[in-house]
Amino acid sequence: MRTAIYGAGAMGTVLGAYISRAGRQIDLITRNASHVRALNTRGATVTGSAEFTVPVTALTPDMMQGKYDIIFLMTKQRNNSEICEFLKDFLDDNGVICTMQNGLPEPSVSAVVGESRCLGCAVSWGATFIGDGVSELTSNNRALTFALGAFRPGNRKLEAVKELLSCMGEVEIESNFIGARWSKLAVNSAFSSLSAITGLTFGEISSRKDSRVLALGLLNEAFAVAEKCGVKLEKIQGHDIVRIYSYKGKFKKAIALRLLPSAMKNHKNLVSGMYFDLKTGKKSDIDHINGVILHSARNFGVSVPLNVKVLEIARSIEKGERAVGIENLTLFE
Repeated sequence: MRTAIYGAGAMGTVLGAYISRAGRQIDLITRNASHVRALNTRGATVTGSAEFTVPVTALTPDMMQGKYDIIFLMTKQRNNSEICEFLKDFLDDNGVICTMQNGLPEPSVSAVVGESRCLGCAVSWGATFIGDGVSELTSNNRALTFALGAFRPGNRKLEAVKELLSCMGEVEIESNFIGARWSKLAVNSAFSSLSAITGLTFGEISSRKDSRVLALGLLNEAFAVAEKCGVKLEKIQGHDIVRIYSYKGKFKKAIALRLLPSAMKNHKNLVSGMYFDLKTGKKSDIDHINGVILHSARNFGVSVPLNVKVLEIARSIEKGERAVGIENLTLFE
């Protein structure tokens, strides 16, 4: 098999390093030419929760040749249509694109390559780009899990993709894949969004009272929307997040707030990738996270004021009207 990671930034570099270290073929593809040169010259270096360097093969998109059996898609989601149009010429007739993006990216990928050639994977760990050839694994090694699935059952590449991802961590093939996707979406809508507009790590968000209350509120808005959509959320790393963190009264809310920091202990050093976009004046993927929840909420008449405010703040940062910082937490009051 020929396999590739398209969008070998922080997380793609880490995943590619693990797969390469296991002796499997994988091309790391990114538009960052200096990163490609460093990867090919010095290898991929993983720091943080793991420490190793391994030789890898890296390419810029213009260097791609031939057909791939599996392409892991790890770019930002907002350009999926154009990227998948480009990638389908490099996809074998029986090949698949496995999107590992946040949110609900499968429909945009399937619209280009077809449902039978699209797999999805919800990733429960994070990484930060340090510099050319170097990425930091910011999640604990116990959190290296993948929820893999397909909207069309019986995809022949599922087991092959699972085998590759198993080079890094535990892989669960989800029969209720949309439920697994929504569970990750709920967490991202709370922690990734707050991290993006404040610059706080996931651990800092869960340790501060003001941000912890907001994170719990955002989680519950996502739970409410998922229920209206008829989606049953799946467990994340063995934890039933709806049972633990949903609340109706003050007592259950107090318990959930107390438990929330422990949920982030394996991800305490993680910072949202959207933070780096907003910090550097780029457009983020916030519309593909909180925007998805808001769109679904409006379809079912569900009130999600915290998601509305997160989107408002993020868009104002994108326009240069605000800056990233913890003072943005006061805008929710």
